[in-house]
Amino acid sequence: MSRTARPRCRAALAALTCCVALGCGTGTVPQGGRPSPPPSVPRAAGPSVVTWASSAGHVGETAGGRGYRLMVRTSVGGSGLRVRLSNAFGDQPVTFANVHAGLRRDGAALVPGTNKRLTFDGARSVTVPAGGIVYSDPLPGRVPAGRTLAVSMYVPRAGGALTGHWLAMQTSYKTVGDHAAEESATHWKQRTGSWFYLDAVTVRPRERTGAVAALGDSITDGWHSTTDRDRRWPDFLARRLRESTGTRVEGVANAGIAANKVLFDGPGQSAMNRVQRDVLSLPGVRTVFLFQGVNDIKAEPGATGAGLIAGYRRLIDRAHAAGKCVVGATITPYKGWQEWDPAGEAVRRQVNAFIRDSGEFDAVADFDRVLRSPDDPERIRPAFDGGDHLHPDDQGMRAMADAVDLNSLDCGAG
Repeated sequence: MSRTARPRCRAALAALTCCVALGCGTGTVPQGGRPSPPPSVPRAAGPSVVTWASSAGHVGETAGGRGYRLMVRTSVGGSGLRVRLSNAFGDQPVTFANVHAGLRRDGAALVPGTNKRLTFDGARSVTVPAGGIVYSDPLPGRVPAGRTLAVSMYVPRAGGALTGHWLAMQTSYKTVGDHAAEESATHWKQRTGSWFYLDAVTVRPRERTGAVAALGDSITDGWHSTTDRDRRWPDFLARRLRESTGTRVEGVANAGIAANKVLFDGPGQSAMNRVQRDVLSLPGVRTVFLFQGVNDIKAEPGATGAGLIAGYRRLIDRAHAAGKCVVGATITPYKGWQEWDPAGEAVRRQVNAFIRDSGEFDAVADFDRVLRSPDDPERIRPAFDGGDHLHPDDQGMRAMADAVDLNSLDCGAG
């Protein structure tokens, strides 16, 4: 069920067209609460739009002399590809050298002739300070939509905390030494299920094309979907958008982090503390899709509906202030999960009533009604249950994406 965009959101979008297109921001509040500088934005000839993204966190320790070949899937096609490299959680500078982007053929092998070098202010290498983020220069040529892109890099100098995304649901590759320019898989034998340093890819698509960013937890991250098949619900949504002729939203950014919460830091920064970096700073994002809260309910003793609703309101206000519209998704059932209890279920129902009926979101996607069992609405429908009674399987992910009103993602577009 969708609602017409609020006048204030339309007005903000009209007034901030340039800022939305370029992904302007006011900086992030990291886990320690110390404001950090805003990430640099692409200096492109035309509006840039995010075609892929993941949310960064601290994923271990790093070392120099390593190579990474990271597989990501584009949502919207276009020219002038740029990659965003993040050292947001690092405590030491990181040097990136010999960064390339090409199309994957199979495994770690690339389509011959597609692996192109990326530069940074014309240089072949760049050193990113602790806490920093950098964009590459635009790459000549066009990148197709719905293709697996391989971003390869050599990191000659690094140490300390490693920035990346742990739960990729996608096989990428690591190596020792500099093999980023090679298109064969010969030196790329070590597999990994995480992404490192890379947290966004942007392109310049056709005029007035926008993107949606899904702010969420492990369900949005794709846990219990099939690895290497791009069956997270934002992936299914991206396919629907590519096939649609009724919307100019084509880019999809997945800002899900496993175990993430709206109000409290945990394995990653809370939604409140990461929304600027992971969502609002991304170029071309027109709409924020907020589907989060079950971890606050089930994992935080004393969590209340009033507290979670107050957090939603703050996120809505921040998104509206940045000229974005906000789609709210109801929290899905989780009875059978070890942390379920009647008190938490009561909070979930209270919060879902707010999402559906308050009118404070620009549109609503009722994922609860899509996934819940007709025999017991506190449980996931058995046909959609990934096995742990919390995370949907591939069919459930598709059903969620199919329930999104695509017109709601064009909220405020003129």
